[in-house]
Amino acid sequence: MRLLFLGDVVGRSGRDAITARLPGLIERHRFDFVVVNGENASHGRGLTESHFADLRAAGADVVTLGDHAFDQRDTLSYIAREDTLVRPINMAEGTPGRGASFIESRGGHRVLVVNALGRVFMGPIDDPFRAVEAAVAACPLGEQADAIIVDFHTEATSEIQAMGHFLDGRVSLVVGTHTHIPTADHRILRGGTGLMADAGMCGDFDSVIGVETDEPLNRFLTGVPQGRFTPAEGEATLCGVAIETDPRTGLLVNLAPLRVGGTLAEALPGF
Repeated sequence: MRLLFLGDVVGRSGRDAITARLPGLIERHRFDFVVVNGENASHGRGLTESHFADLRAAGADVVTLGDHAFDQRDTLSYIAREDTLVRPINMAEGTPGRGASFIESRGGHRVLVVNALGRVFMGPIDDPFRAVEAAVAACPLGEQADAIIVDFHTEATSEIQAMGHFLDGRVSLVVGTHTHIPTADHRILRGGTGLMADAGMCGDFDSVIGVETDEPLNRFLTGVPQGRFTPAEGEATLCGVAIETDPRTGLLVNLAPLRVGGTLAEALPGF
């Protein structure tokens, strides 16, 4: 099975790139399943229902979130009825929505998608390691699930690497989101699990992690906010990671970074 994971969609630029490029990528590389992190898709913070619908229409089978999961007010009203929208699993008990979702792919494969928030430099939340472990134990790879994707929304690359080793051999892919910068450490671990510390973003890289440069630069220079952060609206680069799983085990046989469009050097999977 071939799966594609795309990093944080940032603002209009990221959404437009998803709409324009994702259907072609699915057709060209014959992806069976696509996961997109949408937590910055609406004006750089959160995800409105209409923008969620746009990501799904473009080909996202599941949309994950992160620390901005509820920054758009209408998320509270629609997340409970959308089983393809996944917020961090280790949020407080009673938080609307779900932290894991078990979805059937176009080809009939069964995919478990789990979203979690890191603890390092993040707000107070429950233990992500035990929360993810419980979800994976309830739907084992190679038994109930044909593939398991874990989107770990973290500040620290050490924390995402630790999660990868913690789950090695039990999930197909552990991939980081949140920093918006694609890392070069994509690899298959000893137990067969794919790991990439950050998938990067789907946004305009002529920016400061997707934001127009003036206000971030002002805050670094003066420490005094003078305005809001505004998503950059130049041509976006789609960033992510593509994987191919062993049909018997759900573990990886291939893994490759993906970068298309915008200002970054292009990278496409060779499978």
